[in-house]
Amino acid sequence: MTDQTPSRRQLHLNAFLMSTGHHEASWRLPESDPHAGTNVEHYQHLARTAERGKLDSIFFADSPVLFGEVGRRPAGKLEPTVLLTAIAGATERIGLIATASTTYNEPFNLARRFASVDWASGGRAGWNVVTTAGPDAARNFGVDDQPAHAVRYERAAEFIDVAQKLWDSWQDDAVLADKAGGVWGDDEKIRTIDHEGRHFKVRGPLNVPRSPQGHPLIVQAGSSEDGKGLAARYADAVFTAHQTLADAQEFYRDLKARTAAAGRDPETIKILPGIVPVIGATEAEALELERELDRLIKPEYARIQLARTLRVDPEDLPLDRQLPDNLPSEDEIEGAKSRYTLIVQLARREQLTVRQLIGRLGGGRGHRTFTGTPVQVADAIQEWFDGGAADGFNIMPPVLPSGLETFVDQVVPILQERGLFRTEYTGRTLREHYGLTRPENRFSRQAATVAAAAV
Repeated sequence: MTDQTPSRRQLHLNAFLMSTGHHEASWRLPESDPHAGTNVEHYQHLARTAERGKLDSIFFADSPVLFGEVGRRPAGKLEPTVLLTAIAGATERIGLIATASTTYNEPFNLARRFASVDWASGGRAGWNVVTTAGPDAARNFGVDDQPAHAVRYERAAEFIDVAQKLWDSWQDDAVLADKAGGVWGDDEKIRTIDHEGRHFKVRGPLNVPRSPQGHPLIVQAGSSEDGKGLAARYADAVFTAHQTLADAQEFYRDLKARTAAAGRDPETIKILPGIVPVIGATEAEALELERELDRLIKPEYARIQLARTLRVDPEDLPLDRQLPDNLPSEDEIEGAKSRYTLIVQLARREQLTVRQLIGRLGGGRGHRTFTGTPVQVADAIQEWFDGGAADGFNIMPPVLPSGLETFVDQVVPILQERGLFRTEYTGRTLREHYGLTRPENRFSRQAATVAAAAV
């Protein structure tokens, strides 16, 4: 697929950054720094690399719990909104997206935090909204077990609504800075929100002026029914995982239709499947890199993590047998439902042994891994983009920094030559990168409506 005709649509590309890379054995390569997860300069370099490639944004996942087996891969990580402020000062255009949980936070604190990152970056902040699952996280917050799946998503919807009200609690022109008159701000243009709901009671206003983007970008990553419902109502971008073109196309059609049914323009939600590109100068070189990484996986650790995901005992997963028939049903899964379904379907569809499944998941934890030359990677991206499966991609380099550098230097130019991706930034904010307008302040709109009615 080498059609050079410029596309009317252009790809949106986000770099999903994870310490030494997404492949769980990447830290064992000679080039890798096992301490990269706490090295701010490492992430600043990655962000500048992504910015050199004119990517829309970078993204950090997060969870309020020590995730996985520390013997398996680097596990410690910095709090991502703090990390983004350090990256903001080292970059100029790249969007900055961090994950924060609606299950174990309060709306006022997170609204303030993301508004502050938006100010610190000049309008480049995005919030990946997650509903944290798992008893280990719950116990870090004095709770014996996680809230039910539906309750977490109900709380998340109200949480976002409160955060957006708080972001609107200052009108854009509330700060007068009138030195001569001695008036800094207009009290009439700062208001309480007086929210009372099932989960939250918040008076407001926020103690941060309305930020450059008005609302930091909202990103969502759950693909369950509740997750898609939340995305249709609130998300500007969706990170998702699919193994096949057909599955990605079905998700794309479904979410665009849900967004329209929610009264929104489907073009205002950008769907970005994850892809783990293992790139070599030749196909043989790429395959050898993939084999080298897979050889470095320690299956005893990987099996423990797989068992935790599938809610079974590790002893029930012999390495050289296929998954057992008596796995829990999707209805019995309270957290990460969509990822559970993806993994089980992958194993059943391709009749993989547990050892083979571990190898397939080692690079992207269920996201699509594609191995090939820069042209082949560009072809794979274009196939899904032109085929109605994606508005762009969440790029997940298996090894960092080399995987991101190779993608930026060798794949991005091919996409640019095909007219599929920008050659220069045309805006400064993350919303502008995604082609989204700045939200109108809801309280300003209400005030204008009242004033017009009084005339």
